[in-house]
Order: sequence, then C-alpha cells, then structure tokens
Amino acid sequence: MECVVQGIIETQHVEALKILLQGLCGVHKERLRIHEICLKSGPNLGAVASEVRLLCDLEQPEPTWTVRHIGGAMRGAGAEQISVLVRTMVESKVSKNVLRLFYALGYKLDHELLRVGFAFHFQRGAQITVTVSSVNKMLKLHATDEAVPVTPGIQMVEVTAPASAENYTEVVSAVSSFCEYLAPLLHLSKPGISTGVVPTAAAAAASLMSDGGGTTL
Repeated sequence: MECVVQGIIETQHVEALKILLQGLCGVHKERLRIHEICLKSGPNLGAVASEVRLLCDLEQPEPTWTVRHIGGAMRGAGAEQISVLVRTMVESKVSKNVLRLFYALGYKLDHELLRVGFAFHFQRGAQITVTVSSVNKMLKLHATDEAVPVTPGIQMVEVTAPASAENYTEVVSAVSSFCEYLAPLLHLSKPGISTGVVPTAAAAAASLMSDGGGTTL
C-alpha cells in the first residue's frame, strides 16, 4: 500500500519550494528524469481492464526499468475523512525487455510521459518521498528528446509514503503533518482533486528566497 497526495505549483516558485524542502528534509535532492509508459490490457485478457505503468529511469548511467501497478483506493467512512489517499500499489524492478513482454501479452500503449525534476527521500515519521516535476508529452513515439510540457509554467508535486494495513494510520498522520509545512506554497490533496495554485505562494516564495531557507523545522 501507499499513501499519496498531489498538488501543483508555478514553475517560478519551484526554487523556493526546493529551499524549503532542503531545510525540512536535511538531505540532498536527487535529479529526476523518468520516461513513463502507460499500458492497458486488450480485450483478450479478461473482462476487467488492467493498467500498468513502466518507468524508465533515464538519470542512471544505464537506464533502469520498473513496472508499477496501482490498485484500488481504500474506501469507507474512514477513508472519506482523511485528506490522504491510501491505495494498493505493487512495483518491481524489471529488465529492459519488459515493454516487449507486455506487448506480447496483449497490452496496448495508452499514453507516455516524460517527468523531469527532482526528488527528496527522507524519514519523518514515515519513509516519505517528495517529487517535483514538469510533465511532458511526446510528439513522436518514445521521442523523449522532443518532449514538450503538458502544462507550461506548472509543475506537479507528489508526496508518497509506503504503508501497510497495520500502520497506514500512522503513515497518513506523518504525511498530513509534513504537508502542513508546505501549505504557504501549495495545497496537497488526494489525486484527482484539483485545488489550483495557492494565493499565498508568491509572498511565501519571496520570503524563502530572501532568507535562503536557513531554518530547519
């Protein structure tokens, strides 16, 4: 399982967010360049459609591949009352032949994206990952060098943390608490719930840039 929230921020404020995250996390950022290929199963693989995502890490000297399947979200009264989405997720490292394998199994290409940005990985009540990236689309099949932004001037922010049926309440609490520190710059919510940019972002960014983000919370 994983806990996840998402939000957006204007590109002009990303440097301020980076300063804030550096102070909060106490670790160095990692560069992010991920080619994401979304595949959906064909009709011959059963009545229920299946979707998998193949992630190719282009920042590595030798690109590495991961297959990820995102399952259903937790439901019920408890799930409705929390601001973090809890969902099943399975991923595994795979070889570079994985795309050929899924095509042979009957999967079809649905869409592909290139995510470029940075990530922070740290421990703060849970093993939290924050990614900040521009989302780009390919004009030609697999042409990552010719990718163009889907939403120019806007970047996606995602906070995730692995969880289990036994500890997800603690992980949700850790993620929610961490997100409060980012509130002046952006609002994070469950995926699919768009809240737009935060009105206070410009002032908060200016303050962070002027003091250099020297305060660690």
